[in-house]
Amino acid sequence: MSVFCRHNRYTVDCPICSKGTVLEGARKPARRPTGGGARREKAADRAPAAFSGRYVTAGPYDDEAGSSYEVRLERVPGGIRLAEWDGSGLRRRAPVLAAADVTSLVGAAGGVLDGRDAARLAGALQVAPAATAGRPAEAGEKTQPGVSRGRSGDFKEELRVEPLGEGRVRIARWVLRPGSGWQLQEAPPMLPAARYAEALEDAARRGLVPSASDAGDAARL
Repeated sequence: MSVFCRHNRYTVDCPICSKGTVLEGARKPARRPTGGGARREKAADRAPAAFSGRYVTAGPYDDEAGSSYEVRLERVPGGIRLAEWDGSGLRRRAPVLAAADVTSLVGAAGGVLDGRDAARLAGALQVAPAATAGRPAEAGEKTQPGVSRGRSGDFKEELRVEPLGEGRVRIARWVLRPGSGWQLQEAPPMLPAARYAEALEDAARRGLVPSASDAGDAARL
């Protein structure tokens, strides 16, 4: 075979004359590995980093398995996150903490949140419990959660401050799914400060968490 083809090119470089011959493969340079695949594989193996901004903490506490954790109130894009953290990082469940520590977290939140959000949370705990607000507490009131209700179209959800016994509460989102009823969302709730304030105010009214005045009286004793 001639080195030059009728198109006055090297035969191996001519896309016409080399087509269909053993020379066709020689025209395609081997792709050099860039390492991008390895980088993408390593990136896929790594768990996404949990955003961690400024926060205040309560705890430590022990869970049912005896593992120790703390609860952080943290400012995140779009609002507030309340979450459990341990030595491995952010825990993927709704936070459980001592009811008395809710008041402490709110009191310290002024160093983390902007002024308006901090004032909303602090104001939520100024409400007096029903038992001291001029009316007797209703039967079962302290067994019902403090609630902030949200709705978008047909989608319903609630942020609840739920009594768990032994002086602890769980702060979690519940979602109403058609045909399945209300379901607990085992994840740290991330919502605007106004939603937390609404749930905390209802919880303080029910006596589930100490009001700011109760906490002040306890501190002076």
